Amino acid sequence: MKIHIMDLSPGDRLKGDVFNNYGVLVLQKESSLSSDAIVKLMQHGIDYVEIEPHTVEHYFQPNNSTSDTIQKIKPFFDEAVDGFEDIFLSALSNGTYDDAKVDDLLQPMVNNLGGQKDVVSLLLLLSDSGNDNYTYNHSLQVGMLSYYIASWLGYSKLEAYEVSKAGYLIDIGKCKLDQDVLSKPGKLTPEEFEEVKRHTIYGHDIILNSTDDEISAIVALQHHERDDGSGYPQGLLDKQIHPYAKITAVADVYTAMTSNRVYQSKHEFLAVLRELNSLSFGKLSPEPTQALIKHLLPNFIGKNVLLSSGEIGSIIMTNQTDFFRPLVRTDSGFVDLSKEREISISEVYM
Repeated sequence: MKIHIMDLSPGDRLKGDVFNNYGVLVLQKESSLSSDAIVKLMQHGIDYVEIEPHTVEHYFQPNNSTSDTIQKIKPFFDEAVDGFEDIFLSALSNGTYDDAKVDDLLQPMVNNLGGQKDVVSLLLLLSDSGNDNYTYNHSLQVGMLSYYIASWLGYSKLEAYEVSKAGYLIDIGKCKLDQDVLSKPGKLTPEEFEEVKRHTIYGHDIILNSTDDEISAIVALQHHERDDGSGYPQGLLDKQIHPYAKITAVADVYTAMTSNRVYQSKHEFLAVLRELNSLSFGKLSPEPTQALIKHLLPNFIGKNVLLSSGEIGSIIMTNQTDFFRPLVRTDSGFVDLSKEREISISEVYM
C-alpha cells in the first residue's frame, strides 16, 4: 500500500525500490525502515512510498539518562552556584568580595567545559538543579554560556575565561537592591524599575572596589546596553559597547527567558532561540547571537520533548525551512512542526 512518509513507522518494510527525483536509489526493496531510514527519505524529498501491509506495535521510550561526562560537571556547577551566594552576601555586607574565590569557583568548572559539546544538556541540568535562587543559578548559567559563545567566536581560552568571569559577575550589583522589589511577582512601578536598572552601576563599583578587573566592571555596567541605543544605563550604541558586554548580554537574555522567575514562567528553549534571532536585528549584537543559535540547534537532535498536543516524542531533524520548528518522532508517527503550525513544543527534556 502507498503511504505518506509522515505516516511511516520504524519496522515498516518497503514493497519496492525507492528512487529520488534524480533517479538515485535511496533505499532498496524489502528494506526494514528505521528512524534514520525514514529521515533519509525525507531528506531526499520523497513524499510517498509503497510498504508491505503489516501491523507492528511501536512505542516511544523516553531517555532519562544523562551522559557520564555531564554528570561529572554537576558538582562544579553546584559549587559555583553555592559559592556565588557567599560572594553576593560579602558584597552586600562589605561592598567587596574575594576575587580569588571567584577564580577558585570558576576555573574548575571552565576546565571541564571544553570536552562537553552538548550545551543544551548542560542548560537542562542547571534548570533542573533544584536551586531555587534565581540570581545565583542565573549567574552561573550566564558565565557558562558566555564562555561557550566567546569560544565559538574564536576567542582564546584566556579571553573566553575573562568573558565567563565577567558574565558570572554581571548581577553582583543586585545585592544592593531592595530584595522585596527583586522578588516582586507583579509589574514594577516606574520608580522601582529605575532602581533595578541601577544594579549595573552598583555592580561596576563593587567590582572595582574588589579588584583591578576593569573589564568585568565595564561588562557589569554595559550588559543591558543594546545596539540601537535603547538599553541602559547610558543608552550606548553598537560600537560604544564592549565586545564582552555584547556576549554576556546574549547569554543573559537567553538564560533569563528560559528560567522560572517570580513574575514569569520559563519559555521553551527553541522558542527563545527564535526570539533571540529576532532581537539580533537591531537589539542584540548579531555575531554572538547567531553563534549561540548555530551551535545550540544541533544539540536538540535526540532530545525528548513534550508537545502542546500532549504527545511525547524526540527531535530527529532540524527543518531547513524553519530551524526553530523541527521534525519530531512520537509513538504514533512523525510530527513536522514546520507544517503543523498549531502544534508546538511545550518542554524539552534530556
